[in-house]
Amino acid sequence: MEKCELCPRKCGIDRQKNKGFCRVSDRITLGRAGLHFWEEPCISGYGGSGTVFFSGCNMGCVFCQNMPLSRGEVGKEVTEKRLREIFYELVDEGADNINLVTPTHFVPEIVKALSAEKLPVPVVYNTSAYEEVSTLKMLEGLVDIYLPDLKYKDRGLSKALSNAPDYYEKALPAVREMIRQTGDCVFDDEGMMLKGTIIRHLVLPGYLDNTYDIIDTFGENFNGRAMFSLMSQYTPPKVKLKFESLNRRLTEEEYEKAVDYMYLSGIEDGFLQELSSAKEEYTPAFDLTGI
Repeated sequence: MEKCELCPRKCGIDRQKNKGFCRVSDRITLGRAGLHFWEEPCISGYGGSGTVFFSGCNMGCVFCQNMPLSRGEVGKEVTEKRLREIFYELVDEGADNINLVTPTHFVPEIVKALSAEKLPVPVVYNTSAYEEVSTLKMLEGLVDIYLPDLKYKDRGLSKALSNAPDYYEKALPAVREMIRQTGDCVFDDEGMMLKGTIIRHLVLPGYLDNTYDIIDTFGENFNGRAMFSLMSQYTPPKVKLKFESLNRRLTEEEYEKAVDYMYLSGIEDGFLQELSSAKEEYTPAFDLTGI
């Protein structure tokens, strides 16, 4: 790789020599690998989701809950061979799937790790949806389940909170590509997802209009073709933000309004969360476990 153009940033950095916007080189860097039980029920199941947390991120969310990891401050470099070994170790531990968290900037390496032989469990691609369609096409046939978080529609808001004014115009076609690859949602006899796309949205305190926009977007573009997960787990960062409402948790009234709007929009296939999901202990320690 000479110029990195894997994500919409297209920063053009030679990541063999330097770090791009994602704050990592082209060498696979992981913060943690282990069983995770706090995804949607059809992903976590009983055995847990075999999550592999990649260091770095192509977003710049001011409220990021995984800040040390997303900013590339923690992580251990591994080879493609070791990455594949980690996949199988998680399967041996009972993982219902292999869940790749924030993987965009390592797609070429992930493709190599997945291409040797089909894993015995579904592969989940867990992303902010800030993706290039051309990069997603590299994953066709290798990813069974896409788990994009559709964050914003308004350019001003996505610029202010995530330094990504073009977020929506990139995320919308990216999600369309994900659904094209996976097709309709498929489940086994125990309700575990085998194939399909779940579109997530994190309700931000003080920004209900943004949530209404995303619910409208889902209803107009994806209802009946994907599932919708309305998340209440927002956790304020330890550092005080200039966006006052983001320094507090979501209120019960805010989430109830979002849920009511979702039902009025005719969205029925999906998931809700209890407000008790907004707990810091649900964010794992990026201590190199399992790497």
